[in-house]
Amino acid sequence: MTSRKYLNPGEIEALLSATLKMPHPERNHCLILMGYLHGFRASELLGIKLSDIDLQAGNLNIRRLKNGLSTQHPLQKQEVQSIRRWMKQRNKWAEEGCEWLFISRNSASLSRQQFWNIVKKAGQLSSLTVQTHPHMLRHSCGYALAGKGADTRLIQDYLGHRNIHHTVRYTAGSAER
Repeated sequence: MTSRKYLNPGEIEALLSATLKMPHPERNHCLILMGYLHGFRASELLGIKLSDIDLQAGNLNIRRLKNGLSTQHPLQKQEVQSIRRWMKQRNKWAEEGCEWLFISRNSASLSRQQFWNIVKKAGQLSSLTVQTHPHMLRHSCGYALAGKGADTRLIQDYLGHRNIHHTVRYTAGSAER
């Protein structure tokens, strides 16, 4: 098993496909997809509340941690579909008043350890040659944005970095190196 801090787009697709072989595929697919598309830290992703999502307008309120810049991101079509699939299952598990998007079967918010285990298991099922962990989704997002030609300032804003020195890693060279 190799050690790397990011996954390339093909590896992300493999990770997402692997969630379909796991228990609770709707939640796990949505969890990994959103973590990747928005470059979330684990706590940011697990802290999403239902009130942060507007499926009609196609927006997601992002509350960045570590003194990051909070913002609003558009929801992508595939993401809206994934959220809708997850919400059908989530509504069967959620107790009244449960505000968290990502919950366990007992209606509790998903823990960081549970998220870690989901990403690790998806990596194993997808036969990736790199050990997967949740923070890889954030780095993968940064590299994917750079690979699509986004400049450093745009990536900085998108990931909520206050200091651009945390962002230059994504544009300093190719993610394929």
